[in-house]
Amino acid sequence: MSAAALVPAALLGAVVGIAVPRIARRFGSAPSRPVPRGGWLGPVVAAVVFAGLVGARGDDPALPVLLAVAAVGLVLAVVDLACLRLPDPLVAVAGLLALGGLTGAALLSGTPGRLVGTLVGAAVSGAAHVLLALLPGSRLGFGDVKLAAALGLPLGWLGRDALLAGLLLPHLLHGALVLGLLAARKVRRDTLLPVGPALLAGAWLATLLP
Repeated sequence: MSAAALVPAALLGAVVGIAVPRIARRFGSAPSRPVPRGGWLGPVVAAVVFAGLVGARGDDPALPVLLAVAAVGLVLAVVDLACLRLPDPLVAVAGLLALGGLTGAALLSGTPGRLVGTLVGAAVSGAAHVLLALLPGSRLGFGDVKLAAALGLPLGWLGRDALLAGLLLPHLLHGALVLGLLAARKVRRDTLLPVGPALLAGAWLATLLP
């Protein structure tokens, strides 16, 4: 993908990033931790996310689906950071966008066999996170499990390596963050921290792998 294509992708991402806080506030429900209003960081993050996807997957017929899921994921990340929850309607939108969009991409590109990997990805990711959520002392909620299953759809589409990376990277990122915050004494061992942003960041990073 040429560098010239990254500029409109980044601009589109920035526009999405501007809209994200407004949309996220409709799903926030914790008065003590309101969803923040727009700032410069959101558009920058969204621009990087969109440009990364276009740069890494610009030739994939499912690129529009990946961008759409990323846009919903940005809203989910903001809500989870503010309210410690992943609203079911947003997770469902991400899953339906992925399933419907990837089905269309497979049929239009003449590769219906890729749908098998897509469904396997969702099943494996969902099952793995159900097991993690059932472990004693787990801080993983079933909102996280549902999001992991939804993200398993595009990861499964991209193949085994992307799926494995998408399963491992979120927990490495979250673990590193928790250790860093504990070392800096910003949180305590019993502090609840959102996992959704790590799931989303890990899935995004997994899509960038060659």
